[in-house]
Amino acid sequence: MTTQDSVPGKGASQIVADARTTTPEITVGQARKELDQGHVSLLLDVREPAEWEKAHIPGAVLAPRGMLEWYADPTTPYAKPEITTKRDAYIIVACASGGRSMLAAQTLQSMGYTHVVSMAGGFNEWSKQGFPIEGIQER
Repeated sequence: MTTQDSVPGKGASQIVADARTTTPEITVGQARKELDQGHVSLLLDVREPAEWEKAHIPGAVLAPRGMLEWYADPTTPYAKPEITTKRDAYIIVACASGGRSMLAAQTLQSMGYTHVVSMAGGFNEWSKQGFPIEGIQER
């Protein structure tokens, strides 16, 4: 018996796979094109602050995954207007590799945000493609 066999319920990979069945996903190339053309109202980075400080995509707004629901809910004292005012706008959600952003995009959809997509491959793929970054690891 493997460890996975002894754990009841779904694992993280299955939860992300399930989210992919209902939540749109775009490539980093598509995201770059949409950003360059000015079609994106918000690029939301759901990584942790330490990841963000090392490097991030220019113009992205930080909202760590663990605080997303509070930042995106206008009725909480933690609400971020740069998020809450974008309920019907085009939002791209990014993380390191695409898992957290998929779950975050699904969460935003369930909160009533209407045009949310996850960026497949996340910041790692963005950086690998040589697209612009800023922060400590800035090129």
